[in-house]
Amino acid sequence: MTAGTAGTAGTAGDGFRGWREAAQEALYGPDGFYRRPGTGPAGHFRTSVHASPLYADAVARLLCRVDEALGRPAALDFVDLAAGRGELVTGVLGALPADVADRVRPCAVELAARPDGLDGRIVWRDAPPEGIMGLLFANEWLDNVPVDVAETDASGTPRYVLVRADGAERLGEPVAGADAGWLDRWWPLPPEEGLRAEIGLPRDRAWAAAVGALERGVAVAVDYAHTAGARPPFGTLTAFREGRETAPVPDGSRDLTAHVALDACAAAPALPGARLLTQRDALRSLGVTGGRPPLALAGSDPAGYVRALAAAGEAAELTAPGSLGDFGWLVQPVGAEDVLGG
Repeated sequence: MTAGTAGTAGTAGDGFRGWREAAQEALYGPDGFYRRPGTGPAGHFRTSVHASPLYADAVARLLCRVDEALGRPAALDFVDLAAGRGELVTGVLGALPADVADRVRPCAVELAARPDGLDGRIVWRDAPPEGIMGLLFANEWLDNVPVDVAETDASGTPRYVLVRADGAERLGEPVAGADAGWLDRWWPLPPEEGLRAEIGLPRDRAWAAAVGALERGVAVAVDYAHTAGARPPFGTLTAFREGRETAPVPDGSRDLTAHVALDACAAAPALPGARLLTQRDALRSLGVTGGRPPLALAGSDPAGYVRALAAAGEAAELTAPGSLGDFGWLVQPVGAEDVLGG
């Protein structure tokens, strides 16, 4: 993962501080979760990238569409933002047609050290390059950009939630300034004690900065998401460790994550053409349908039928309602046409 802009709602005494500051250190500090050596995020939670190679195949097809939209430039950028251990960029390189692969400039953006054995063509950076001509793809990045948490007190006033390294919480000062403005616009809290919201302003700014690195092309963010009218009343802050969901404790031992207000992110760059759609619809437009192979294939090519059946099962998982298929895709073109259609 790559961190967002550092910040905090203010540090209190007795080890209490805002969730944004606490998560920033727990995830991206010197001993933070995403800087640790080893298997990386795949050892703790499963994303679409890990679920099936069909996901990388679909992103490769998307990159080819961007290539066509840009007029097949001599150098085509593919930037994998929050690259983990390089699984997606490696899969995309392997799925590209030769004529595109010969022109592509693959770049992985991640704070962790470059993994051993990674394809030598892949540039490894801790921040996106400038002047991108191609596709910037951020799979489950924004949910790990740290944010502050607000909770309404007994009088109905939204206050910052402060947390210690052991996960204990208490309420701090009233939410104020730009944070209060963001809540009023994107996630207004009714005056009922105990209601919560994650203040997504840092994610809006992080997304706007990422889009700003594009000279021409398309930026895509894929994440757990919600939009206005369907905000969760008690927020979504949680954690994952060793494949299981667990309590959000900012001690560096686990992933800390919260769903993304993608509609707010979409408005942040103030650019035309932004689209929000589900992963199910996005992947279907890229040829991932989950349809079963014809039964006749079992008689003419049994091995091929088994392979096609396995692929159909993987496609079904990637597009399943109530699971990965409900992920949000935010697609932002910059000087390019719509590459997903519809």
